[in-house]
Amino acid sequence: MGKTRDAIDPDTAAWIEAQHLFFVATAPSGADGHVNCSPKGGGALRVLDPNTVAYPDYTGSGAETIAHLRDNGRIVVMFCAFSGPPRILRLHGTGDAIPADHPDFAALVARLPPHPGTRAIIRVRVARVADSCGFGVPLYDHVGPRETLEEWSQNKGVHGLADYRNKKNAASIDGLPALDPAGE
Repeated sequence: MGKTRDAIDPDTAAWIEAQHLFFVATAPSGADGHVNCSPKGGGALRVLDPNTVAYPDYTGSGAETIAHLRDNGRIVVMFCAFSGPPRILRLHGTGDAIPADHPDFAALVARLPPHPGTRAIIRVRVARVADSCGFGVPLYDHVGPRETLEEWSQNKGVHGLADYRNKKNAASIDGLPALDPAGE
């Protein structure tokens, strides 16, 4: 298998949007910083065009992806087929975090599933699409999404989420700036 291309074709776009799980990896510029890899629930990432994908970034315990994108913009998104034919797909590119006060936010968030914990939209400009075999990826059954984050976000409310972000998401674990406390 192992093929690469410079854009997402329609069949690949349909396969991407059918996945229940994907992973995002970023790293700071410095050699001493921590590499970050985060699992993300599927169903939220959208292929916007052959070279752009976006997904909502939810309020959480950290803001590594946002901090790393602000630092250098490098990102890879990886999907694995946990059912059906084996496949691993990586989208290499550069990304940015679009906060709620950004001019592009409203148009992007309208294309994504609503979620009360959305703090930003991660937009990735895809430069390289790479398939590999996935023969070593085990088969798993998808049971369903967890409701915990959505319930937690609803319980926090708008002001509680803003307070949480100001306290927990202003910087990465390496001290890089992440969310802007004034407006994110």
